[in-house]
Amino acid sequence: MTNEELIEKFESENITLAPLQKRGLAYLIDEILISVLFSLIYLDQMPENVTTEELLNTINSLFVYVVVLKVIYQTFFVWMYGATLGKIAMKIRVISTADLENPSLVLSLSRAVFRIISESIFYLGFIWAYLNPKRETWHDRVANTLVINAN
Repeated sequence: MTNEELIEKFESENITLAPLQKRGLAYLIDEILISVLFSLIYLDQMPENVTTEELLNTINSLFVYVVVLKVIYQTFFVWMYGATLGKIAMKIRVISTADLENPSLVLSLSRAVFRIISESIFYLGFIWAYLNPKRETWHDRVANTLVINAN
């Protein structure tokens, strides 16, 4: 779908792009949920009565699991519901620019993976959205998605 067709479709169906503030709050909610879930899953693996250095080493050894959990969370919710729990709370959702529906499993997975990459590179992929008229992050561009206000 070309930009002109996309604009025409948005206007005809009264679709508006989600403000970056809502996206930021949704991100914060999702990060808190992931942190709590991760803590509940791996709390028993945290040793007791250890030094700060030992605790940090344990947390660092679980880093890959955090990344996998984030990718699974983002992929599943965007694919099934078009929104993570944070986005649902903020009344925004992710749509594919091809058909204005929930992204496919493959697009949701690629979006989730590139979201991690965006975070890893000093959040540059997120900052990009401030400079982009369609408010696209790097992971939106890769997956051909947009974040809109849910009706």
